[in-house]
Amino acid sequence: MKFKAFLTEHGVNLLERRFLPALDKMGKICHLFLTRDHAIFLHNLLNGDGVQCIAQFRKEALFDDYRISSQNEDRIAFAIDVSLLLRAVRSSVSICTEFGNGPSANRLQIKLVKKLPLNCTQPMPFLTFETKGYKSAVIQDVPISKPLSRAQVLELQTALELAQDIPQTLVQVPDSNQLQNFVERMKQVGDLLNVSISKYGDLHVQISTTLITLGSEFRKLLVIGEQAEAPSDDRNQSAQTRSERAISRGDAQRVQVSVKHFSRSLHCHLAKPDCTFYGIAPHGSCLTVIFQFFIPGTHQTDKSISLHCRLPVLDPGSS
Repeated sequence: MKFKAFLTEHGVNLLERRFLPALDKMGKICHLFLTRDHAIFLHNLLNGDGVQCIAQFRKEALFDDYRISSQNEDRIAFAIDVSLLLRAVRSSVSICTEFGNGPSANRLQIKLVKKLPLNCTQPMPFLTFETKGYKSAVIQDVPISKPLSRAQVLELQTALELAQDIPQTLVQVPDSNQLQNFVERMKQVGDLLNVSISKYGDLHVQISTTLITLGSEFRKLLVIGEQAEAPSDDRNQSAQTRSERAISRGDAQRVQVSVKHFSRSLHCHLAKPDCTFYGIAPHGSCLTVIFQFFIPGTHQTDKSISLHCRLPVLDPGSS
């Protein structure tokens, strides 16, 4: 199997300043899944434990001169330490900036190699960054896992396809900082968070203990997908009552998630999305957070980039 490409300046900016810092907060290890058309970073898709996070890029968003080949339909996947990857990208960028000049400046090549490390008898796989300057080249090796087998790649592909399901109702949260500040305060109160989302455009977040109940409500949010008109007799009711009534009518869903998981998903804002949407999957199987990116200078969706999280739902009976 072979993979080799050059990171573009735009690709370096996306990874170094936005996506890798966000992914690093999601967990130490992720899978990098390379296909003929996409590079995909995947957290927790195979073990199913914790927040699933998927960042997908069309190859043109990150690379030029992109070449990949394998006996598994040109698909390659492996596990990698995100912090080491981020460090290598940052170091390569600083070398490019310091020494790069002339026609070959800022050419950052990335490729899969096998090398024999010191004191080892077996070659090990690496993702190698090569910064080519005018008179010299600097090489940095990021260790990776043994590439996934054909069966493991199929399992990863299947999990990826299942994770693409979009909830029937999504609400847009315009002020994620307000939500983040509220969740930070909630972390001091308890571990479990109740989240309800209605077709009326209401997002209700609540934490309860035997001593205290804290909640925050976002009303009349933009709704994408299935929506409904809120009954007029709900207007003067409390947030809790409105939420309960909407659920009983089938116009809302509620799930319980870990406060820690919810807080971790908010770190995706380091990727600087333009919009954030929340939704609950059918049958309440997970809480989904979808981040939307615009083409710079427009309000048109950049379809070359996607990022979303799926938070596992806790069984209220087991808490």
